[in-house]
Amino acid sequence: MIRVEVDAHHGIVVTRKQVNIHMNVKNIWQSTVGKKVVMAVSGIFLMLFLIGHLAGNLTMLAPDEGSTFNMYAHKLESMGVFLYVIEAGLLAVFLFHVIAAFQVYMSKKRAAAGGYAVTASKGGPSKLTVASRSMIVTGIILLIFIPLHIWMFKFNAGQEFTYTEIEGEKVKDLYLVVVESFKNPWVAFGYTAVMLMLGLHLRHGFWSALQSLGAMSPRWTPVIYATGFVFAALLAVGFLLLPVYFFFFGEVPAAGAGGEM
Repeated sequence: MIRVEVDAHHGIVVTRKQVNIHMNVKNIWQSTVGKKVVMAVSGIFLMLFLIGHLAGNLTMLAPDEGSTFNMYAHKLESMGVFLYVIEAGLLAVFLFHVIAAFQVYMSKKRAAAGGYAVTASKGGPSKLTVASRSMIVTGIILLIFIPLHIWMFKFNAGQEFTYTEIEGEKVKDLYLVVVESFKNPWVAFGYTAVMLMLGLHLRHGFWSALQSLGAMSPRWTPVIYATGFVFAALLAVGFLLLPVYFFFFGEVPAAGAGGEM
């Protein structure tokens, strides 16, 4: 039976069910298992974003001097306020993931220091691999890298953009920004190294997310583990392909020339 309390002055109805929901959400966040669930769900959303992001980036390989990629980027910018809403949501998911991951790591450190066994995830014991043991390191590297990546390409490192014309529309020549950046060996091979770190992070993250959500079973564990490896390898290779390709084979288009159709 749910008790109902009525505030006669404000006309606000408060039910015990509402209070219990609030307490349950708070308890979930305060527990290690709850944080792992938050980390898993947010991680899955971020992995889905990476798939879409890579698909868009690979349009740079189209043999049209960047017109396909520039038009793709222009279409995204044309979304206006809706794009800002998506970016804000993505930022929120990212922050939840980072905060939950950091708190889980600190709880494990405290447990280890106190001589307690590390609490297992809902799906069973974790696989100890190089990827799992380096999650905090690869996570910190990616945390530093992402703002730099956004600053370099979304904002062109604070410099003015060159514009080009595609199908009668004046658009930013982001393709030129990317190619010029990856002609710098420090940028190209720095990106390559970070993408290898991304692959390592995803290698364990894919498996760990499903484990934390209780989606693992002894029967399917080998298949899911192998799928995680393939998934991480494909994304890492897909992302690092661009800096390597443009450093060795890409030609810098004349300013404003890319995208003429």
